[in-house]
Amino acid sequence: MSPPSAVRACVFDAYGTLLDLASAVEPHKQSLGDAAPGLLALWRAKQLEYTWLRTLMGRYADFAQVTAEALDYACATFGISDPQLRASLLAAFAELAAYPDAAPTLAKLRHAGIRTAVLSNGTPSMLGAAFERSGLAPLLDAVLSVDAIGKYKTAPEVYALATRRLADAPGELLFVSANAWDVAGAAAAGLVTVWINRAAAPAERLPAGASHVVRSLADVPALAAPS
Repeated sequence: MSPPSAVRACVFDAYGTLLDLASAVEPHKQSLGDAAPGLLALWRAKQLEYTWLRTLMGRYADFAQVTAEALDYACATFGISDPQLRASLLAAFAELAAYPDAAPTLAKLRHAGIRTAVLSNGTPSMLGAAFERSGLAPLLDAVLSVDAIGKYKTAPEVYALATRRLADAPGELLFVSANAWDVAGAAAAGLVTVWINRAAAPAERLPAGASHVVRSLADVPALAAPS
């Protein structure tokens, strides 16, 4: 599927797409030791699992609570009971670093006259703090949070938030995520999608897939504003 003749806005996922999740554990590798990569992987897996389950159950809690509960599960699994380390990990998650290609990509899009936005599971306060800390805030025209509707991705209503705010129709938006399940949700909602497949992972077996698959955020401007 090709992008529309005029993309009105490029909408990005936040966590794992613009913001590097690994930077949450990087400052604590010495304390975590060999558990660091496994803890991060389980923390992220449970974070997502809890968002999906809470949406299915109709028991919404904001992303700050879900993130803390997912960390508690991961810490219990790895036998980590240090409350100071737990607090430090949560603080680090609130100050995630941006991927190196994030700022140049957003700047190129804005220079081409394309609006830039974020659509995320994060709370407004979490996202505001993260983008200020990472330096991306001045490069974003809008930051949209699922808090507005009390449902998480991949509920169709989440992606409709972006359409209502930024376009007349879903096909006028280019949605960019490094999470293949998120791309599937956006595609099912009618958005033109870009999967940032950094790890060369196989495609998900889901009803809707990516319109475009690239390896880097740096590849996005050419798709949004083709010459």
